[in-house]
Amino acid sequence: MAFLMARSGLCLLALAIALGAFGAHGLESMVTEDRLVIWETAVRYQAWLSLVLVGLGLSRLSQARWVFPLLVSGMCIFSGSLYLLVLFDLPILGAITPFGGLLMMTGLVLAAVSLKLQP
Repeated sequence: MAFLMARSGLCLLALAIALGAFGAHGLESMVTEDRLVIWETAVRYQAWLSLVLVGLGLSRLSQARWVFPLLVSGMCIFSGSLYLLVLFDLPILGAITPFGGLLMMTGLVLAAVSLKLQP
């Protein structure tokens, strides 16, 4: 599970970089400034959470089988709903975003209480 978590984190981080570049160069002339800010928020949360996944993958985590799906599903719901909101101009998706944040927070708290110190 640790290898999967670290590998997934690195792949998701690469995707965040690509989506950030797309937002800065591809979306710039297509959406409003407010929507670009929303896009940047989605990219920022995806990047930070991806780094967390890498770090947790390299650590000893007793609850990895719960933490990993919580963090990844939370990232997909949070950032994904924001990406779709911007791309398809669907503000209703903003109502879904907090559920992704709740999943991410739950995963992070579970990770915090289940981390073990390396001997």
